[in-house]
Amino acid sequence: MKRQRVKNLSRIRGGKKKPKPISNGDDPFFEADAKRRRKGVKAFNDKEELESLPSDESEAEVVGGEDQGEEPEETAAETRFRMAKEHLERIRAAAKKLEEEEGGGEGDEMNMEEREGRRDSLVAGILQKDQLEASGRVRRLIASRVLNPEPDDEFKVLVKHRMSVTAVGLAEDDRRGFSASKDGTILHWDVESGKHEKYLWPNEDVLISHSAKGPQNSTSKRSKNVLSLAVSSDGRYLASGGLDRDVHLWDTRTREHIQAFRGHRGPVSCLTFRQGTPQLFSGSFDRTIKLWNVEDRTHMDNLFGHQSEVLTIDCLHKERLLTVGRDRTMRLWKVPEESQLVFRAPASSLECCCFINDSEFLSGSDDGSIELWSILRKKPIHIIKNAHALSSSHDEHLPANSKEGLPNGNHAGGSSTSVQSWVSSVAVCRGSDLVASGAANGVIRLWTIASDDKSIQPLLAYPLVGFANSLAFSKSGRFILAGVGQEPRLGRWGRVHNARNGVAVHSIRLSEEHSALY
Repeated sequence: MKRQRVKNLSRIRGGKKKPKPISNGDDPFFEADAKRRRKGVKAFNDKEELESLPSDESEAEVVGGEDQGEEPEETAAETRFRMAKEHLERIRAAAKKLEEEEGGGEGDEMNMEEREGRRDSLVAGILQKDQLEASGRVRRLIASRVLNPEPDDEFKVLVKHRMSVTAVGLAEDDRRGFSASKDGTILHWDVESGKHEKYLWPNEDVLISHSAKGPQNSTSKRSKNVLSLAVSSDGRYLASGGLDRDVHLWDTRTREHIQAFRGHRGPVSCLTFRQGTPQLFSGSFDRTIKLWNVEDRTHMDNLFGHQSEVLTIDCLHKERLLTVGRDRTMRLWKVPEESQLVFRAPASSLECCCFINDSEFLSGSDDGSIELWSILRKKPIHIIKNAHALSSSHDEHLPANSKEGLPNGNHAGGSSTSVQSWVSSVAVCRGSDLVASGAANGVIRLWTIASDDKSIQPLLAYPLVGFANSLAFSKSGRFILAGVGQEPRLGRWGRVHNARNGVAVHSIRLSEEHSALY
């Protein structure tokens, strides 16, 4: 009785019960890591068992009717391996056929091992030649295979633009093309069909969130005039630059704006990717060249040297950059060494340039001349004057391998003082001796780079009305693209009223390469 009274007294005095400890198992938040891991492994195993269970046709139809015969997509590595294997098999078959034609059949006294060794040496020689051509150390001889066009061969408008086209570009597979115009339109199109899709610019808030600069004046709108384009070697990224002073990065798969690189204080006039890398170079009217990494979205380096606006830029596999500017110089930049070679042109101003290989390059000037350069000399090794002189017969094709009036002299009669005779674009079929130049005189001219005397020789002239603001060759050399406009790329000081704004394509007829084994 006394013991019960004491117990009740403790309750009356406010005695509290000892709190019950919280079990980690009551709340999953406090669950031990090891226990969670065990549960995760068990759930994963259960999921694998469920996925491995066979399902009947009715269940497949309920889920979505997935085709059971559909094969999984190849990865990039698997695709490269398959293509390399097929390429090697074709080379082996061609080498075997050549060996049989030369008398290496069954009746030959050679034993099987000797024939296989000879075949392997042929395959190794072909692979070495392909590698040298791909790296640019051996020049592909394409110009000698160019045939005269048929009467109905002409430039065909592939894609139309509302205003003058300022830039065109091709993906590595030569199937997809890109073009931009002065009204800010960027199009992604198929080379064969011409079907195109438009890149949509995001609104101003999204652009600023992507690190873009705001308009120069609070009352003015952003200028979307695009002056340059560049597509990466893997085809994933498209870079554009223009009057808004930013370098814009786009995803070619979704056609969405990814990033804006800011830093230039003037319009971005030229862009190029270093082949096989995510490195992007941009040139601007602020006289600087900037290096970006599109994978890391970072600014890497600045290059200084030009005393006026940078107009054109080009780059191959090596970390070497070729630029021309309004300061009448062309510069070869060695980026790792932070050095540059300066080439001074005899013309009043250089307008465009491109690499032929690592040691030779081509330029076009506003006096209508084309210059061939070598890394070993600071002056042009060959000059074609009046390359796009005005004449009355624009539609006549030049005879192949004609050398009349060429050695550092006038190419043709006519005036070259007009704006329409300015060489506004040059292009080269990568790793070959075939080059092209464009102006506004009504023709696109094809040239060959002679390896014996280091000279430029004419091939053909394709009629095209308008300013050829940009040119691009296919890798095979079987067609050429031209970005055409009524006005020049960087101004409005000239106009061709009957020109059609758009992208034009012209096929190039080539003879069969008899020296090739496949």
